[in-house]
Amino acid sequence: MEVEITSKECIKPSSPTPPNLKTQKLSLLDQLMPAVYYPTILFYPMNQSTGCACSDDVEYSQRSQLLKQSLSETLTRFYPFAGKVKDHLSIDCNDEGAYYSEACVNCSLVDCLDQPDLSSFVKFVPLDSTSYRPTTGDHVAMIQVNRFACGGIAIGILVCHMIVDGNTLSVFLKDWAAMACKVDEATCPNFDAQTIFIQNEAFSSAKTAFSNPFVRSSTRRAVTRRIVFDASAIASLKAKATSLSVQNPSRVEVVSAPLGKCTMAAFKATSGMQRPAFISHAVNLRRRAVPPFSESSMGNFVWTVGALCSMDDDEEIDLPSMGRKLREAITKINGDFVKNLQGDDGFPNLSEIMNFKHIAFSNAASTCEMDHVAFTSWCNFGLYDIDFGWGKPMWISHSGTSDDKESWIPNVILLMDTKSGGGIEAWVWLDKKDMLMLAQDNELLAFASLDPSPLN
Repeated sequence: MEVEITSKECIKPSSPTPPNLKTQKLSLLDQLMPAVYYPTILFYPMNQSTGCACSDDVEYSQRSQLLKQSLSETLTRFYPFAGKVKDHLSIDCNDEGAYYSEACVNCSLVDCLDQPDLSSFVKFVPLDSTSYRPTTGDHVAMIQVNRFACGGIAIGILVCHMIVDGNTLSVFLKDWAAMACKVDEATCPNFDAQTIFIQNEAFSSAKTAFSNPFVRSSTRRAVTRRIVFDASAIASLKAKATSLSVQNPSRVEVVSAPLGKCTMAAFKATSGMQRPAFISHAVNLRRRAVPPFSESSMGNFVWTVGALCSMDDDEEIDLPSMGRKLREAITKINGDFVKNLQGDDGFPNLSEIMNFKHIAFSNAASTCEMDHVAFTSWCNFGLYDIDFGWGKPMWISHSGTSDDKESWIPNVILLMDTKSGGGIEAWVWLDKKDMLMLAQDNELLAFASLDPSPLN
C-alpha cells in the first residue's frame, strides 16, 4: 500500500484567540502524562453519502472543503489545538493552526481493511506516531485526510498527550462533526484545569523517580495485535469474573482481568520465571470528583491505579481475584482523593502518594525485575457516533508499530468499543516474544478473536 501526500497546510481558527488565552499552562495532571502523540484513525466508505449524483472527485472536494471549514470553526473554541508546544510546562495558543494534509492511497478501503496490516497504518497519520514525540515548536494537533481509490476516506488525527486525554479527544471530534453537520450542539470546552490542579516545575524529577521500578532495558521492539471480545464472550467472562466482592463487573473489568492474567503467563513463558507484575489502569477523574467535573473539562483528568500481582511459581491467579484487585484499586479513587490533588496542596499530596508507591514497588522488585502492564480505556466515549454528514465510521483504529522505527514502550493495552456495540477491541503492544506466547494462549483464545477483519 502506497500513501502519497498531495497537499499540506495549516487550518487556523475562524476567530482569533483573545490575548488573555494565548498561553495554556499544563495542569499538575497534565504533567503526569508522557510527551507523545495520540493517533486515531476514522474510516468512512464513500457509499454512505446521501445519493449524490456528482462525480467522486466533486464529492470528495465537497467533503474536503467541509472538513476544513468546520475544523476552522471548531478550533475557535478548542484554541490550544491550533497552537504549538511552547515548553514542557505550556502551550503557545498562537492561532498558527492545526497541521492539515491530504493524501491519496493506491488501494480500495475494503482491500486495506480485509486483512489490515497494522504496521502500515502509521502512513495514515501526519507523522510516524510510534516514534515522534512533540517538542518545542511542534503542533498540538495534526490531521491527515486519506482518500482511497474507491472514494472512501480515512481521517488520521494526532493530538499531543500533554494536554489531551481520551475524553478530551472524543469531545473535540464530536464537536468537529457537529459543526460539519451544522448541528446546534456546540460544546463549550473548559480549559481551566491548570487553575484546579496547579502545576509544579519540580514535578519532572518526581515523575522520573516513580517510573524507575517499571523500566527494563530491552533492545527488542514492540509489536501490535488486536484482540477482540464480542458481546457474548464478555457475557461469559462476566459470569466467570463475578464474585462476592465484585458482584457486577463492568465490560472493561471483565476484559482486563483475562488480558492481565494471560499477559503475565506470557511473561513467565518467555523469561522462565514468575516475576511480580504491576497491572495498572487509567481512571477518568471527571466522574470520580464530588461534584463531578463536566465531560467538557479539557486536559488530562486521569489517574493511574493498579494492583501488584505476585504469586508463587505453582500458584494460579483466577479471574475473580484479578478482578477484585482491580476493583479495589479503582474504588480508592473517590471524591476525597481528587480533592487532595487540587489547589496549592496538590503537589505535596501527589508527591507523598507517588513516594509511597515508589517504595512499595521498589521493595517488590528488589529481588527480581518487575513487569508492568498498562491498561487504558476509550470505551463509552461514543466515537462511533462521529458523523461529518456522510454516515458513521465503519471502523475506528489506532496505529500499529512500524518495523523500521522506534516503538512505543511495550506492555500497553488500549481498550476500545467495537462498532457492533457491547464488544471490546483490545489493541495490545508487547515485546515480540511475549506477543508470540500471548497469541498462543488457549485460555484467552477461548473468548477472543485475534486480528479479525473489521469488515466482518
